[in-house]
Amino acid sequence: MVAVFSPLLTLVLLGALITLSVIDARRFILPDRITLPLVAGGVVAAAVLGGTVWLHALGGIVGYSALVLIEKSYERARGRPGLGRGDAKLFAAGGTWCGALALPAILLFSSLAALVFALTLKYVFRKDVTGDSMIAFGPFLAFGIGLVWVLQQTGLSGPAGF
Repeated sequence: MVAVFSPLLTLVLLGALITLSVIDARRFILPDRITLPLVAGGVVAAAVLGGTVWLHALGGIVGYSALVLIEKSYERARGRPGLGRGDAKLFAAGGTWCGALALPAILLFSSLAALVFALTLKYVFRKDVTGDSMIAFGPFLAFGIGLVWVLQQTGLSGPAGF
């Protein structure tokens, strides 16, 4: 079952992630009409692929809650928003597609990619990047989710699925 459905599901996931990345990079928004079905689709994918469905559903809940907590903490500390609720919904989708245990890896890869991007803008392209600069995080979350999913599908993610 995995060999038949995995490539199709991978195309669906990566297509949605690329679409969300382009929209967020251009407009700083991750539309519910794409993120919410993606969250549900992860649970369906887990069922189709014979995964532990409850662990993937838990991944969605934990992923969403974690980014809302970070969002609120940042806003309280800085007095302005730093993450949008769409980022939390996209991270929830990462949790449903890749499972709760993969959330730290997704966030690590996403954050490292965003850091490399910001440093490249600042030091290679000499752009004025400061703590007040707006950089859409959705494309980096999408990168982290896509990377972890592909590593899981190819068996390169380790014995715990990550």
